[in-house]
Amino acid sequence: MACSIVGALVVFTTVGNEEQANLIARELVCRRHAACVNIVPGIRSVYRWQGKVCRDSEFLLVIKTEDHEYAAVEGAIRELHSYELPEILAFKVTRGEAGFLSWIAASLDKSKAGCADEEDEIEEPLVPLDETNY
Repeated sequence: MACSIVGALVVFTTVGNEEQANLIARELVCRRHAACVNIVPGIRSVYRWQGKVCRDSEFLLVIKTEDHEYAAVEGAIRELHSYELPEILAFKVTRGEAGFLSWIAASLDKSKAGCADEEDEIEEPLVPLDETNY
């Protein structure tokens, strides 16, 4: 069932390597600033920087959150990102599956614990990831 939730956001950022993608994703979820972060490898970016046209391989982070967490999401990205000027773009969600949108809201509940240490609360994938299925 589709539902309209005013506060849901999807935030995009790109990073230059998998280690940084994993760090930012984990911190956003552990700090309960994001319900979920998808890490999409293999992005090719072409852009103008300091008067030159550049091309790089990047990882795209697709961050599911709510409007009230945007400042914290942006702050964490700026804190953890290696780029001088990171891409941080937010898009309002105008419609979505009601249960999924409710799950986003519940996942941001600060009264619940975050991640205590490096391995805490990180579940292994159901199917091991490698280059053929990632």
